[in-house]
Amino acid sequence: MLRFRKLHLQNWKNFKDVEVDLQDRMFLIGPNASGKSNLLDALRFLRDLASLGGGFGDAVRRRGGVSTLRCLAARRPSHVTVGVELESERGDSWAYELTFRQDSQRRPYVRSERVMRGEEAIVERPNEEDRADDERLTQTYLEQVNVNLPFRDLVTFFGSIRYLHLVPQLVREPDRSVGRSNDPFGGDFLEQVARTQEGTRNARMRRIRKALQVAVPQLEEIELTRDTRGVPHLRARYQHWRPHGAWHTEEQLSDGTLRLMGLLWATMDGKGPLLLEEPELSLHPEIVRLLPQMLARIQRRTKRQLFLSTHSPDLLRDTGIGLDEALLFLPRTEGVQVLPAGSDLDIRRLLEAGFSLADTVIPKTRPAHADQLALFGDT
Repeated sequence: MLRFRKLHLQNWKNFKDVEVDLQDRMFLIGPNASGKSNLLDALRFLRDLASLGGGFGDAVRRRGGVSTLRCLAARRPSHVTVGVELESERGDSWAYELTFRQDSQRRPYVRSERVMRGEEAIVERPNEEDRADDERLTQTYLEQVNVNLPFRDLVTFFGSIRYLHLVPQLVREPDRSVGRSNDPFGGDFLEQVARTQEGTRNARMRRIRKALQVAVPQLEEIELTRDTRGVPHLRARYQHWRPHGAWHTEEQLSDGTLRLMGLLWATMDGKGPLLLEEPELSLHPEIVRLLPQMLARIQRRTKRQLFLSTHSPDLLRDTGIGLDEALLFLPRTEGVQVLPAGSDLDIRRLLEAGFSLADTVIPKTRPAHADQLALFGDT
């Protein structure tokens, strides 16, 4: 199994030029609109390049085109670069880098593409064939099955990346899932559950029920059903004064229940890197406090890499989070700076003095004039 070890972004959204080392578990910490989601989206972009039915042109178009992707601080060079270095469990190293821009017709085209295995260059583009036919540069080699066999392991790994930022309201309206597939915001979440092989689905639902019974008061049972049209629904039974309790559908379940169920399902679905946006949303602080421990156990069992963005002091008070696992996002006039928490001397000194990671990194990443928000409404 492969692991991301380094990410390089140039002129990608918030980032003019950023290079960061990546551990098996990463916590992305910063103020709103500082680029945490955009960094995760760079990894999603690699998945979209490698996905069946996707590809380079579709991945760029779905993000609004090259001009939307390009960092506002970009001058020259004006191209966009996404590059990663990877390592296998055996210690083999890989690297992939894609640089692109738009042509005179505003179509995205490949300026360069490179695949390395150790010191061996497997792909170096543009090549002679590209120069003879520049239409070839509207596709990456990553998405072409007739040429990607020598690095198919890399393609498979990129395709295994999973992202989830479940929006409860989308789950509560199952009819809106029609036509959706692998919606990162949960529009087809119930369909994804329903499509899972029955034995696997039932085993996962049993584990989710046990976890929810700890976090959700009075919950006794949860199950997937279908209505007369075949549309999947969730049903949950709560303890009640009636002997058989009271059943609720997904329309009546709380945001926290739906989010936690989605989080638990995502940790069991797939083997590749898992990208999570603010998993603490709608959850009780005591549940949030335990999330790092839960994710660490899952990681030890599945060997998956985990990347999550967070604003939660409760989550960051876990003493098991290493300084090299925390990335700080610091907005600057020339794009966002991304630094490992361990590179900050003040943070290291405060931790040595007995402060928690939350006590040190949250003040470092707070908006400069956050206290002025309390004055809103004054005349």
